[in-house]
Amino acid sequence: MTPARLVASGFCSGFAPVAPGTVGSLAALLLGAGLMTLSPWALPAAALAACGGGVWAVARADALDDPGWVVIDEFAGQFIAMLCLARPTLRGLCAAFLLFRLVDVAKPGPVGWADRQRSALGVMGDDILAGLITAGIIWAARTRWPGLLD
Repeated sequence: MTPARLVASGFCSGFAPVAPGTVGSLAALLLGAGLMTLSPWALPAAALAACGGGVWAVARADALDDPGWVVIDEFAGQFIAMLCLARPTLRGLCAAFLLFRLVDVAKPGPVGWADRQRSALGVMGDDILAGLITAGIIWAARTRWPGLLD
């Protein structure tokens, strides 16, 4: 397995026989929760690395048609979705996971547009936008109802 394919597959989580996108998102959620406990900079750094590394890996693995095994985009989006959580609580992590998967699957507006682009940026872009939308929803919920996701 090439390094690009290893990264693009979310370190092989994308080879799950059922629902590889969901499995990749769950793997990212667990990794992200751990990173949140290490340092306030660990999760943002991982999100940036997943975005940049994902574009590289998708292009190098020649996966521009976004095959099911490519889940590095889910890692990037899930990490971004978690950025507005104060800390990794069960309620907050569940909200970030479920909202991200909902937006990623429903593909509203710009998420759907990005999904239709046949490039490494398109493969990554829909999940990055879904993560940003989810982070915005989480930020709004935490602002409106303090303690809801703590």
